[in-house]
Amino acid sequence: MARSDRTESGAAAHVEGTTPRSAAHADRTAPGAVVLINPNTSAATTATMTALARRALGPALPVRGVTAARGPRMLTDPEALRAAAPEVLAAGRRAVREGDCAALLVAAFGDPGLAALRAAVRVPVVGLGEAALLEAADGGTPFGIATVTPLLADSIHARVTALGLADRYTGLRLTAGAPERLAADPELLLDRLEHAVRACAERDGARAVVIGGGPLGEAAEALRARCAVQVVAPIPAACRALTRLAAREPRR
Repeated sequence: MARSDRTESGAAAHVEGTTPRSAAHADRTAPGAVVLINPNTSAATTATMTALARRALGPALPVRGVTAARGPRMLTDPEALRAAAPEVLAAGRRAVREGDCAALLVAAFGDPGLAALRAAVRVPVVGLGEAALLEAADGGTPFGIATVTPLLADSIHARVTALGLADRYTGLRLTAGAPERLAADPELLLDRLEHAVRACAERDGARAVVIGGGPLGEAAEALRARCAVQVVAPIPAACRALTRLAAREPRR
C-alpha cells in the first residue's frame, strides 16, 4: 500500500510500503534503510523497482521506496529529466533529514539530480545509469545500451562521454514502438528489448549490454537468461555499487 507525505516544496510524495501514519514513524521499523527514489510519479513503478532492489541487496540492507511528488509518469525526454531533478533532490534531503537513511539510490537511467544530491547530503548516493555504465565497461569491455526512449538518445551519449567511457561504447539500440505502449505490454517490451540487445551484440560488437531504464528492471532480469551476451540490469548494478560505497564510508 502507498501513502502520501509532504515534500520540502509542499507537494505530496508517496512512500512505498507504509501504513497511514507519519512518515517519520512509518518506516522506522527498518532504521538505516536504503532509500530508492523513483523520479517519475508512478507508485507502481516504485514498488517494482523497490522489490528488485530488495532482492539484490538481501536482508542486510533494508530498502524503502519513495515516489516523486510531481512530474511525468515516465521520463522519456530531456525536459522530463530536467523537471525530475529538483524532486529527486527534495526527496533525498528529506530522507536524510528523517534520520533513518543509510544511502540513496536515484532510480532512473538518466540520473536526474544525482550530482546535486551528492553535494547536498552526507550519505552514499548512487545513480542507476552511472552504476550500470561503469559496471558494463569495467576492464575495458565494449558495451552497448538497449532502451525504449529515442528522445533521450543524445542525453545517453552525453552521459557515456561524461563518464569517460566513449572509447568502449559500441552504440545505442532502440526498441520499435512508443515507450508508453511498450510499458503497458510486458511481453511486447521483452520481445523488443531482446531484439535490441541482440543487435548490440551481433551488429555492433558489444560484449555487455546495459538495459537503459529503471522501470525496465524486470525485463532486464528476464533478458539475462535469454541472451548469450552479458546483460547489465541497472538496479542490481546500482545495488552492487551502493554496497561497495556503504562498506567504505562510515555513518556520519
